[in-house]
Amino acid sequence: MSFSSLRSRPRASLKFLSLALGILVCPAAALAEPSADSIAVNVDQAKLVKLPTRVSTIVVGNPLIADVTLQTGGILVVTGKGYGATNFIAMDRSGEILVDRVIQVEGPTDQLVTVYRGVERESYSCMPVCQRRITLGDGENYFKSAMDQAGSLNNQATGTAAAAKAN
Repeated sequence: MSFSSLRSRPRASLKFLSLALGILVCPAAALAEPSADSIAVNVDQAKLVKLPTRVSTIVVGNPLIADVTLQTGGILVVTGKGYGATNFIAMDRSGEILVDRVIQVEGPTDQLVTVYRGVERESYSCMPVCQRRITLGDGENYFKSAMDQAGSLNNQATGTAAAAKAN
């Protein structure tokens, strides 16, 4: 073994240690809390955000990812619609940009069980009993069946409520 090969070993160990540390730290950075300039919301849930009262116009980058509704008093309702990130811009009557923030829409946080039948996916919320949960990415037949049932139930409830109100 030559002297030069002995000298290069500590450097190689240091490079390996740096690489290992980088691998360990990067996932932690990716999982860090969103910055103050971003709003994290779960899909199918809403979050309230306080804006300046002089906001008159809201523009959403991608309304398929998030929907925003301005309420009186500068309260913004942010609803997660699809997975991913988009932004919103709030302007006053003169067109001055008051707020420009990122909206990060994440997956559900409840006890979700995913069942795969080949390439078809079904989602169930298991809190405490497993029941169907319509989730983006579910198989078309499962999604349509669950939506049809929910629509039918809603129509029956609306019809019952309307009939009770008429009496």
